[in-house]
Amino acid sequence: MRLRATVIGLALVSFLQIGVLGFEYLGAVYPHWGDVTVKLKTVPVDPRSLFRGNYARLRYEISRLPKSLYQGDRPLRENERVYVLLERNDDGISSARAILLEAPAQGSFVRGRVKNRWRKQEEIRISYGIEAYFAPKREALALERRLRSGALAEVSLASNGKAALKSILAE
Repeated sequence: MRLRATVIGLALVSFLQIGVLGFEYLGAVYPHWGDVTVKLKTVPVDPRSLFRGNYARLRYEISRLPKSLYQGDRPLRENERVYVLLERNDDGISSARAILLEAPAQGSFVRGRVKNRWRKQEEIRISYGIEAYFAPKREALALERRLRSGALAEVSLASNGKAALKSILAE
């Protein structure tokens, strides 16, 4: 009887661990299943790190937005979830049209978190979870050169605004 309870307990713990790993994996890939793909302009940032390996750190034009785009009635708090409504121009590049506290009913939007540590009055900093692009060493070095002259990020958006970085394109 005791052996049976131990086996059942181990099986439950194993299934729980597999479930947690599966949930994390699905959370990372489900934006790729979305119907919406947008292109966002990147801003050059030094992509080297001895601690994180071969990756490029990205910043987007929509990472720092003027406070005039915010359509809320109260001040934003650090780490608060916001939704940035996107507008596609004639070149197919998306830019911010509004910052909202609730997901909009229509239009393309990306979900992010407020990162105003220094409380600048004229802008709102937002992080989207797509600020790092991991690549083999040679590709990361080539990407560094490409980012200096400007590049576009191709981003998939899920229906709730969660973003997933698909690729980096030459501008």
